[in-house]
Amino acid sequence: MAKKLFNPASDKPFALSRSKVALFMECPRCFYLDRRLGIARPAGFPFNLNSAVDALLKKEFDAFRRRGEPHPFMSAAGLNAVPHAHPQLETWRANFTGVRTVHEPSGFELFGAIDDLWRDLGTGELIVADYKATSKAAEVTLDADWQDGYKRQMEFYQWLLRRQGLTVAKRGWFVYCNGRRDLDAFDNRLEFRVKMIPYDGDDAWVEPVLLEIRDTLDAPEPPPPGEDCEYCVFAEKATKA
Repeated sequence: MAKKLFNPASDKPFALSRSKVALFMECPRCFYLDRRLGIARPAGFPFNLNSAVDALLKKEFDAFRRRGEPHPFMSAAGLNAVPHAHPQLETWRANFTGVRTVHEPSGFELFGAIDDLWRDLGTGELIVADYKATSKAAEVTLDADWQDGYKRQMEFYQWLLRRQGLTVAKRGWFVYCNGRRDLDAFDNRLEFRVKMIPYDGDDAWVEPVLLEIRDTLDAPEPPPPGEDCEYCVFAEKATKA
């Protein structure tokens, strides 16, 4: 475990995943306890159905990738694009490898696993695509405050890919699958309504945040508890009790 923790005296790049950057933005104290002291938040429940949707969508888009054809979702959204057959795609999709880059000003090796990469046939730009799955009665959108994390996820992937020397489109796409609840029966299958949602990303926040993370990890003590962090609130109440 110790080799995965941040050591201020080390001169080697410290590996930091996209999800850990997201943790810092959610609560710097929880991030410090995790990456500096090895005290992680309790693990959440795995979203196995979401993972199944993700895996099947990848297989489906891969079939069109092999043929060099657009997926019907792309055509229906008015996209002049096809799934991109990059030789590194499978590495970039793998959770513990992903797209990687060393950011020298912070001393971090950043990485994140993308869902898919498409190519605009008109401009040649590469398009980041991210799969999402849920089940709700209302139509899916990106309007909720908690979905800002989805947007930052997209922007982080765009930033990582640009640092590979690739020309990445500002506009990414969410393939959002919404499990239907309005059917009469289960009948041994789930049906989904799929909505293609465009999002114009701006990765300008990434590098300033990385420098903030470095300053936080270099500090001898953790930041104060986050007022809006349920984990910090619980820990404080438990300590008092």
